[in-house]
Amino acid sequence: MNAKEIKLTDILTIEKWAELEKEIYERSGLDTSIYPTNGISITDYKQWANNLCPVIKGNKKGLSFICAVANQYMAQKVSQTRQPFVGECDAGLAKIAVPIFVGDEFLGTVGACGKFLDGSEIESFLINKTTGIEEEKIERLSVGIAKMTPTQAESLAAYVDKRIKEIVEAFEKSGEGKIIWKH
Repeated sequence: MNAKEIKLTDILTIEKWAELEKEIYERSGLDTSIYPTNGISITDYKQWANNLCPVIKGNKKGLSFICAVANQYMAQKVSQTRQPFVGECDAGLAKIAVPIFVGDEFLGTVGACGKFLDGSEIESFLINKTTGIEEEKIERLSVGIAKMTPTQAESLAAYVDKRIKEIVEAFEKSGEGKIIWKH
């Protein structure tokens, strides 16, 4: 039998991954995306956690130097540790990353972001210097960003990790998971 590389869409359809993103958003209020190893979200589902993030992501430099850098760092971290990770992006907002593994194959990450961790604040100066967005606008868009405790963030990461493990286990039990090993 020829081995083939497993993709996230072999485990669930794009529509089912979008349902998981929606489930996580409804549970947490965090902007959630499923990322394969190339770092490009596989669904079109989008529900913003705040008013600032779409402006940062809509800015080419913001997307490249704030969002993508945080996603790459966290994906690398969870691919090495095989454990969920809670941190912050350079804008000062909470980011949660959960790895998706089938066997020893790292397939991608569930990422969720967009609230403040207790004690955090928006990094207006850094956002301004990176994107050129005026600090006054950044501050205005930051009003009302929700907070979460580190315990809430860790609890959400554990929940998402449990859901991913259930999904992968169902895939492996289906017999489809037997074709994952690539050479």
